[in-house]
Amino acid sequence: MRQPGAKGRQGNEMSRTKTILMYLMAFNYCGAGFMHLLNPGFFLPLIPPGLPSPEWLNLLSGLAEIVLGVYLLEPRTRVFAAWGIIALLIAVFPANVYGALENVGPEGPGSGPGAFHWIRLPFQALLLVWAWWYTREDAIAAR
Repeated sequence: MRQPGAKGRQGNEMSRTKTILMYLMAFNYCGAGFMHLLNPGFFLPLIPPGLPSPEWLNLLSGLAEIVLGVYLLEPRTRVFAAWGIIALLIAVFPANVYGALENVGPEGPGSGPGAFHWIRLPFQALLLVWAWWYTREDAIAAR
């Protein structure tokens, strides 16, 4: 039993595994965000027809990924960033469904990687849970 006022594992410090996975998540979102900016031609065909300003939507989603990835690294903004990532994943899910339904690739519908889009869809749930993990206080800190 801890003494009143004593902090377990430096207070709110995350476990080593959770910290490593957080850096991996931040790196992945920043990398994906930069890819939106550097190679928009890959992402633009995935934006469902009928949505306004595909170039701006691509730019905004890329910038959001970069900002949220960086904010994930700062303890004061981590929870905000995790909720932002969850919102972003939900917002882009229709584009992922469109990509699967239309087999979208760099040349547009019908030029995609086939089953890859369908395999990718369930991983969105895993990404949501992964981000949600950073909205929760560590069990160690809560004890």
